[in-house]
Amino acid sequence: MFTLPEQLTIAYVDDCKTSLLAEIQHQDIIEFDDNNVQCIDTVGVQLLLATVNYIKSQNKQLIWQCQSQVIKEGVKQLGLNDAVLNQSLSS
Repeated sequence: MFTLPEQLTIAYVDDCKTSLLAEIQHQDIIEFDDNNVQCIDTVGVQLLLATVNYIKSQNKQLIWQCQSQVIKEGVKQLGLNDAVLNQSLSS
C-alpha cells in the first residue's frame, strides 16, 4: 500500500512522484492510502491525475477509495472529479 504524504503540494511533489514511480514499477496492483493528506494544491492534484493515467497506461490496477476530504475538495475545485475520482479509480 502506498501512503500519500500529509503535504501533497509543490514543495513535496517531487519526492512523492519518485516514490510513486518506484511503487508502480514493482507492483501490478497499486493501492493508495490517503488518510494522512492534510493539504493539497493544484500541483498535487496534477500529480494524482498523471498517476492515475500512467497506471492505466501501464495496464496496472489502482485501488483507491478516496477518503480524504482535502483531496475531494481540491479535485472538485479544479473540476477534475471525473478524471481523478470517478472514472479512473476502483472502489
